[in-house]
Amino acid sequence: MPKAHVYKRDHINTDEIIPARYLNTDNVVELAKHCMEDLDAGFVKKCKAGDVIVAGADFGCGSSREHAVWALQGAKVAAVIAQSFARIFYRNCINCGFYPIELPDAPNLFKTGDEIEIDYEKGLINNKTQGTTIQFKPLPDFAIAIIKDGGLLEHIKKS
Repeated sequence: MPKAHVYKRDHINTDEIIPARYLNTDNVVELAKHCMEDLDAGFVKKCKAGDVIVAGADFGCGSSREHAVWALQGAKVAAVIAQSFARIFYRNCINCGFYPIELPDAPNLFKTGDEIEIDYEKGLINNKTQGTTIQFKPLPDFAIAIIKDGGLLEHIKKS
């Protein structure tokens, strides 16, 4: 069962998601090895496929690098749930086939280790640990289609 990794902080920037010293590659496997390491040195060892990051406001601020999304994808993070996202990071998520979930008060609704299930199309998060269901506004159909196709480039190829 996927788990939440909660960071009760605003303004987690792209340099904390993937430090600039690792931007000499676009290989998601290599980037994943360093995902979140300046914020949480043990993140990669703790994170399992399908886990979710939960954070405060303005997640992904700073540089507009796609590498930040690629590092999360390489680490097999399923989604980021945040109070809000930096505008360019949010669009990079969709363009790269990664689901950003905006949810007011996000870091106060989860605890690290909570087991969660997400229904992306219905906009529901089932917190199995706490026994709660949380509603969020799902992305529009066109954005979900881009994500399902693996990102904007793959989506365009299918059109």
